Amino acid sequence: MTYSAAENRYETMPYRRVGRSGLKLPAISLGLWHNFGDDKRFDEQRAILRRAFDLGVNHFDLANNYGPPDGSAETNFGRHLKDDFKPYRDELVISTKAGYYMWPGPYGEWGSRKYLISSLDQSLERMGLEYVDIFYSHRPDPETPLEETMGALDYAVRSGKALYAGISSYTPEQTLEAARILKELGTPLLIHQPSYSMLNRWTENGSPNLYEALDQVGAGSIAFSPLAQGMLTDRYLNGVPADSRAAKERFLSESQLTEDKLDRVRGLNVIAQGRGQTLAQMAVAWILRDQPKGSPVTSALIGASSVKQLEDTLSAIHNLEFSTEELTAIDEFAVESDINLWAQK
Repeated sequence: MTYSAAENRYETMPYRRVGRSGLKLPAISLGLWHNFGDDKRFDEQRAILRRAFDLGVNHFDLANNYGPPDGSAETNFGRHLKDDFKPYRDELVISTKAGYYMWPGPYGEWGSRKYLISSLDQSLERMGLEYVDIFYSHRPDPETPLEETMGALDYAVRSGKALYAGISSYTPEQTLEAARILKELGTPLLIHQPSYSMLNRWTENGSPNLYEALDQVGAGSIAFSPLAQGMLTDRYLNGVPADSRAAKERFLSESQLTEDKLDRVRGLNVIAQGRGQTLAQMAVAWILRDQPKGSPVTSALIGASSVKQLEDTLSAIHNLEFSTEELTAIDEFAVESDINLWAQK
């Protein structure tokens, strides 16, 4: 059946400006890290993407290595674009990244100009696009000069292969330096994509912390893994299900689910129930909460394995306000829990 997007798709989703740019993102964006590779039925992927767009999610986030296998999420997304979303391309924000291992040899990962530009060309081919809206350096490269990596992002924008430049998992100091280099080149840093959740609060640490650094340079942020790889859901309140991510050791292991952490999750679940939310909804709402200078997070990046799960998480937008008492109670349980898999060693 030919897809026709819901006419009321922009009526309920809040949209937030990205730093000091002209771009706005939905408060909640959809990431294709999981569930869009060849291990997921194509019709199930289609249903999730269609429903997301109908509910105002117009930002889809990918990377060159998303799958499995690597690259298949972009290939599948390209088919969905061709079949369903081609008439809506100018309404969509599509992002991709490069930085992790993608192919053998010395030019198949990290941050060299050769890898980043080659990878972007491959991503565009897989998705059938002339350009992406945001192209990210997926992680900092400890050996390649930052000037080269940022120069590659600048080239991507100047060549028309990307509209904006972004970085992911950079420290505050690296972020300030990356922004300085990009500014000198004439391509502003648009956005940073860090991991951030109630159990992973590294972005709040340091002087300046990441959000202070982003405010200083006028960039926005989009938080990935806001549900702490699934810990901040009702999935593990009563143990580890056999079909869960932790049981399958997919970016979350049973060894990480200590009784201490599970007690924190249970405590947070009680607070969520008092707010009339699921734990997942509260976790996303907390990411987007207002702070003294406004919310430092432009968008929360979620995943979804089904339409039901997608709808449940997106319902977070209906209750984004927190009382002082609620935030104080949350802070008793929402403490750093050493689950940042993307921390630089």
